[in-house]
Order: sequence, then C-alpha cells, then structure tokens
Amino acid sequence: MRNYVQLAKPRIALMVALTTWLGWALAGGKATPSLFFVVLGASLAAAACGALNQRLEIVEDGLMNRTKNRPLPTGRVAPRAALAFGLILAAAGTALVWASGGAVAGLLTLATIVLYVLVYTPLKKVTPQTTWIGAAAGATSPLIGWVACGGPLDKRAFTLFAIQFLWQIPHFLALFWIYREDYARAGFKVMPVVHPSGDTTAIQIAVHSFTLLPATIAPALVGLARPEYALGAFAVSGSFLLLGLRASWTMTVADNRRLFLASLAFLPLIFGMLLFGGV
Repeated sequence: MRNYVQLAKPRIALMVALTTWLGWALAGGKATPSLFFVVLGASLAAAACGALNQRLEIVEDGLMNRTKNRPLPTGRVAPRAALAFGLILAAAGTALVWASGGAVAGLLTLATIVLYVLVYTPLKKVTPQTTWIGAAAGATSPLIGWVACGGPLDKRAFTLFAIQFLWQIPHFLALFWIYREDYARAGFKVMPVVHPSGDTTAIQIAVHSFTLLPATIAPALVGLARPEYALGAFAVSGSFLLLGLRASWTMTVADNRRLFLASLAFLPLIFGMLLFGGV
C-alpha cells in the first residue's frame, strides 16, 4: 500500500484538493456532499497523473538521483500494476467530478489528465516549452472547483488560474536548475539543460516572478476580494519577486533553493488570504 501511495504523489494530490475547494468556496459554494465528491474526484485525478507519469518515465526516473528510489525503478511495483492503478484513478476521479459537479467540471478534469499524461510527459524529452504545458495542467484545479459550484468561466475564475499557472514557472525552473545534471542524465529537455549557461532560465524566473505580482493583485480588481487583500498580496508577492530577482541574478544553487522553498509557502499564503479576504 505504501508504494501505491508514493505513486499517487499525495502532497500534490493534497494541493489539488485544497485549490479545488478554494475554487468552490470563492464561487460561493457551501460545504455539501457534492463538494466532498468533487474534491475527492479532483484529488484522484491528480493521483492518476502522478502514477501514469511515473509509469511512462520508469527508465528516466531510474537515471535520476532524486527519483531512482521510487517504486517503479526499484521494482517494488510492476509497470502493469502501476498502469492499471493510474487508469482506475483517472476513471474514478473523472466520474466523481462529472457526477457531482457537472459535465464542464468533468471535462476539465479529463482534459487535465490528458494534457499532463499524453502531452506534457512525452514532450519533456523534446522541448523545454513543456514547462508551460505542465503549468497549465497544474493550474486547472481552482477552475474545476469553481465551475463545479456553478460559477461561470469568467475573469474571476481565470485570475485563480493565472496565479497558480505563473507561480509554477519560477517554482519548477528553480528546481530544474538545482537538479540540472539529473535532468540532463535522464534526457529531459528542460530549460537549464537546453540552455546550460543559465541566461534563459534566469530571464524566465525574473519575468514570471514579476508577472506573478499583478496576477495576485488582480482578484481585488475583478471583484473576487476586498481591497485590503491587495495590500497583503503585494507584500507577499513583492517579497517573492525579490527572491526571484536575486536567484535570477546570481543563479547559485543556494539562491534557487531559497526561491524554491519560498514558492512552497507562497501559494498557501496567497490563496489563504484570498479565501479569508474575499468579498
């Protein structure tokens, strides 16, 4: 059981659960059985993405120091069992969201799985632009919760998507830079591997750290949060921007690790303020 939990990447599934709930809550939803099943379904879909991604990348994971001890490279789970596990999770997750949150939410869930597993995963060995594809797949959970509650896909919903999308770019680029030798060994065409000088990675970290600041303030401009939320968002995003600029300037492992660790706290802080500072 422990090995299958690892395949499901529970920390990512938990983040998806919380951000799906956030989208539901900000759309005006209350705590109902439907909310529980939508959040559960979105979490199962995220777990499916993690399991199927690892099934497709057994060889690559075995070549990387940070992933070589995962259940599939070590043989603790058979590839066929991992595939079946992922497909069952994908079907169950999509069905739960569809039945509890409607067709649009269900289709968003299915599209997320397809985008992550069948587009993002194979293209990681082809182009560094997959970082943005993966970020798009990773930013749909607030939208799923929002539309499942009955909210329209309007500018309020897409501010949530934009925050989560833009946050992922410096988050992952910092990680890629820290482990660039690992990614190169596995044949992944991430930005620091394709452009080893670090210049392109530095520019992208700086640009996305900067654009994240107006994105986090946007909810106050579209009626999703009170004006005072913008002050807190400015303080948090401004601090993150300074870390992003420092990391992009020095491109040291220490500064990029500091940026990565800060990114882990960033999203909960911003979404927490948004939830409690909503209109």
